[in-house]
Amino acid sequence: MYGSGFSDRVAGVLVGTAAGDALGAGYEFTRPGPDTVIGMIGGGVFDWAPGEWTDDTSMALAVALAAVHGPGIDLDAVAAGFVAWFDSRPPDIGNQTRQVLSARSSSAPAMQAVAMSLTGRTGGNGSLMRTAPVALAYLDDAEGCIAAAGRVGLLTHADEHAVEACKIWTSAIRHAVLSADFGGVREYVSRSPQSAYWTERLDEAEHGTPDDFPNNGWVVHALQTAWWAITTTDQSTPEHLPLALQACVRAGNDTDTTAAIAGGLLGARWGASAVPAEWRAMLHGYPGLTGADLPDLALRIATSSR
Repeated sequence: MYGSGFSDRVAGVLVGTAAGDALGAGYEFTRPGPDTVIGMIGGGVFDWAPGEWTDDTSMALAVALAAVHGPGIDLDAVAAGFVAWFDSRPPDIGNQTRQVLSARSSSAPAMQAVAMSLTGRTGGNGSLMRTAPVALAYLDDAEGCIAAAGRVGLLTHADEHAVEACKIWTSAIRHAVLSADFGGVREYVSRSPQSAYWTERLDEAEHGTPDDFPNNGWVVHALQTAWWAITTTDQSTPEHLPLALQACVRAGNDTDTTAAIAGGLLGARWGASAVPAEWRAMLHGYPGLTGADLPDLALRIATSSR
């Protein structure tokens, strides 16, 4: 439907994110058993419609829409998009994100100032879940991509691990679109200021189980869950994408977010065509878009970035 190669992988960044999100939505805060068939069922604690994406994709689309007219990303437009979404009274919003957006900041610097003023546990996964579109806006600029991922993350999550997680994952998504492999994760981490810390976390994910990183509402365990699902599932064919997304759901807890995180990277590697057609046909959500709208939006961002 979307063709093959580069354009398919560009489209996959948004379609994969939305598919993972909507797939996990019906299982959030549960841990499906090994015999449970994982499908695009909707429901869950917020009674999502089948195929309806959640806050993960809605916030990612605010980033995407702020990048359409590139080059780069208008941070004030991202902040305005977040506030507009907040004002739509979404059924699900992370506690930390709610604290920041309830201030209804009128600019990116003002929003970041609110985020930086928070105390306590501020390392939630709410910035990592929306980071995928940043990669599309910087396909020709590796360092610009990394810097922008940090800036977009800082709008709501100032925790150092949250910022670095966004940089790792966004850099890897960009790499996957361009190179069709998952090598960007380790490539970035090898030169990260937090290299030792994240190398250990990736090793844990590759050799452990979800029981080793169960608190996946925390950004570190969320990234580990996504990386575990990607690296411990058969990568030999495009079927890797749905199988890894289903693995994220089976890991339990914040299932929509871990699957959305994984979906952005999986889609960047395998393309939108790897998302099962029945899933793509069902996708929809705020701000009134459907799965059919996402490939064109992704391609427009990529085109404006080049």
